[in-house]
Amino acid sequence: MTDAAPPVTAGLQAEKPALILASASPARVAVLRSAGVAFTQQPSNLDESSVREALRQEDEFTQAGDIAELLALTKATQISTAEPDALVLGADQVLAIEDRALEKPLDFDAAREQLLELRGKTHVLHSAVCLCRGGQHLWTHVDTATMKMRDFSAEFVGRYLSLAGAAVLTSVGAYQLEGPGAQLFERVDGDYFTVLGLPLLPLLAKLREMEILLA
Repeated sequence: MTDAAPPVTAGLQAEKPALILASASPARVAVLRSAGVAFTQQPSNLDESSVREALRQEDEFTQAGDIAELLALTKATQISTAEPDALVLGADQVLAIEDRALEKPLDFDAAREQLLELRGKTHVLHSAVCLCRGGQHLWTHVDTATMKMRDFSAEFVGRYLSLAGAAVLTSVGAYQLEGPGAQLFERVDGDYFTVLGLPLLPLLAKLREMEILLA
């Protein structure tokens, strides 16, 4: 009689409760999949603009990192309350320039205005990630990256927007560093995954600690 075959696991994933990503971001989905993390996607329906406005009314000096953290936590809490048996991953990213937080552009005109405002200047990306279960906060991490855009021409902006397409409307700052948006920059200081909107290495470390991933 031969020994039974070992149980099949999902790559580097341990046999643990399901992980839900409470985000619609294609970049975050790609990062998690590339890292070998098994998960399902269930985006939150959170009205981020309303949350930002409420924070501004409460304290106009709320820091961008705190906004990103609260948004990530609110998304994860919302989904984990509805799915109490799952571990829920919430994430958010806020771009700050000169003590002002920008939001995703609503259309191509707004994207063009953002890029013209950011060119030749340094801005900071604050990326927050949060884990919740049963509506309870378990862990949060916030990381930052400093981005220096080069002083490109208005003609370049037009060509860039045409090349990048509708994807610019899904990202604060109207760029994805992993695509044509790389041509916008003179210098990037910080973790690559943080720029993409998901501080991956601290998250993986926490998932190993929680025995969601194999150590």
